[in-house]
Amino acid sequence: MAFLNIFKRKKPERKTLPKRDVKQAEVKKTVPKKANKAALVSSRAKKSSDIAYRILKGPHVTERATDLTALNQYVFNVFRSANKPQIKKVVEDIYGVDVVAVRIINIPAKKRRLGRTEGWRQQYKKAIVKVKQGQKIEVLPR
Repeated sequence: MAFLNIFKRKKPERKTLPKRDVKQAEVKKTVPKKANKAALVSSRAKKSSDIAYRILKGPHVTERATDLTALNQYVFNVFRSANKPQIKKVVEDIYGVDVVAVRIINIPAKKRRLGRTEGWRQQYKKAIVKVKQGQKIEVLPR
């Protein structure tokens, strides 16, 4: 059945790359140490910002939350998959403070009604973060 060969894909030919000199490869590997440190610091900051949007949703602004700021405690809405060490690391990286303790509260979904229509209010998780004495977080910028 030679006429069915027209439907078969032809494999592309592999091209061999020319071999490089060993001296050229060694020259490229030598980079000043200061450049490496700067790259590491910027990559760490980038990693924390990449992770932050998957952990913190934002501050939880209520009367009770504003009263807790006098006790160096700040309340944040967080994603349900977030855990205490992740929250601590992200808050320390973003706000530049030392976190003493993290407490987590799971708020369950609640049934709500509007006329004859019934629905559910969404469940969420909030974290109360205690900061070292004398440090502050500007939750709402002025």
